[in-house]
Amino acid sequence: MDLPDFGIPPQLARRMSMAEQHEYLRTKLSRRRTLVTAGAVAAGGLLTGCGGPGAPSTNPSPATSKVHGAVVSPFGRHLSFGADPKTQMRVSWQVPLAVRKPYLRVGLKPDDLGRKIGAEVRDLHTPGVTGVRSALEQYYLHAALDGLRPGTTYYYGVGHEGFDPASAAHRSTIGSFRTAPTAPRSFVFTAFGDQGVSQAAAANDHVILRQKPAFHLHAGDICYADTNGQGKKSDGYDPAFWDLFLKQNESVAKSVPWMVTTGNHDMEAWYSPDGYGGQLARWSLPDSGFDARTAPGVYAFTYGNVAFVALDANDVSYEIPANFGYTDGKQTKWLDRKLAELRAAKSVDFIVVFFHHCAYSTSAHASDGGVRAEWLPLFAKHQVDLVINGHNHVYERTDAIKDGEVGRPVPIGASTDPTRDGIVYVTAGGGGRDLYGFPVGVKESYEGHVTRHDSVDTFQWTKSKASSKETVEWSRVRYRGFSLLAVEAESGPKPVLKVSALTDDGKRVDHFEVRRGA
Repeated sequence: MDLPDFGIPPQLARRMSMAEQHEYLRTKLSRRRTLVTAGAVAAGGLLTGCGGPGAPSTNPSPATSKVHGAVVSPFGRHLSFGADPKTQMRVSWQVPLAVRKPYLRVGLKPDDLGRKIGAEVRDLHTPGVTGVRSALEQYYLHAALDGLRPGTTYYYGVGHEGFDPASAAHRSTIGSFRTAPTAPRSFVFTAFGDQGVSQAAAANDHVILRQKPAFHLHAGDICYADTNGQGKKSDGYDPAFWDLFLKQNESVAKSVPWMVTTGNHDMEAWYSPDGYGGQLARWSLPDSGFDARTAPGVYAFTYGNVAFVALDANDVSYEIPANFGYTDGKQTKWLDRKLAELRAAKSVDFIVVFFHHCAYSTSAHASDGGVRAEWLPLFAKHQVDLVINGHNHVYERTDAIKDGEVGRPVPIGASTDPTRDGIVYVTAGGGGRDLYGFPVGVKESYEGHVTRHDSVDTFQWTKSKASSKETVEWSRVRYRGFSLLAVEAESGPKPVLKVSALTDDGKRVDHFEVRRGA
């Protein structure tokens, strides 16, 4: 009789330590002996991915895994805030094999992790596709921390039966985070979109760490496991890319809350609902009154004197319509209510909105007319102070835009007042994925390399998914290298957002200030 291949699939092997590979093979050999004795033909192995493409999953649940926990190492730790960054933190991580009784330890000292909290297991199954990929089972774990002290550093470790982070053998895995203070005078946050897995992406991570940010915003197109980004099952897809991404970013995300929203490459059509089942498995994001079970990239939180609103532009995009209208207008209605609530809050000086598709850009994807039609009137109505996008793999920054035109020029180093001038839109898509350019004949213009400010011939996407040409004056700064945003927020009598754009080696290529009522 034919027996299954008992080797380790490459996409699984690259996620496992040598000890995990040894235990995996030992367990499979034991199963093989059982199959031979019984005269059975195995349809698959212990884990998804062991049988042929498209074979049904025979994966054990976390409660029945036979792999000893001592040889399974957690990886890919990443943090996110709960609804209140002062008192809530969410800790997420991954294990390459199913484990028993996963948990988190937390305490005020690295040698005193006395509080133990059980973790939620989100088991994500990706079916195989004949001739393309084997099926794969991934295990994501999440622990919710509530009732924390504001402005306090906590230490934590993640583990499971057989792997105790408090033990001497695993003390090196202990991480830390700091909750938001009750009333910070100043803080820094960083932002970009379109990171993926690459040397440039890792270089940007190092630059982020040097800024010592309170948190990081990721404006969609997170990992690029889906290479085509059309939100269709015909897209190329490798879910194991997520393992590489989470390993790459662990050095930052284990201590810096990594606040993501959805891009077109994050519509992974193999998972319901609406292709967001993968994101729901991998991330725990704030519950802000919208339906986080179906729209994980839509939420808000306030840190210090700045409110942040994450949106899912797939819902309104004319360019890539796979999820167009999937909230039936509910997201836009929620946005109107949320912006009104935040603008009325006495503790909020600034509102920053971030999402993926560009409202204003001249690079390859240009501007999305759906975003402009649905959301720009609300941004103007509630006087949003800064908008951050990705999608175009460049850095591009507008002047202050009011009623679709330049409300006030904002040269490098200048200051702008949203109550008077309009809103500055930043495309921060140089997170690490292959770079784009600008229209033929349009020169880069950035700090240390300022060129003449001319109009630019570009286009926007229309509802018919056609492009409509436009000539614009608002493209102020253009840089096509890898980059990120670093923003310092100051409160007090004269609150200010000091916005800088940094290259992947830390050089500044743009800076400006946002001051209300200046």
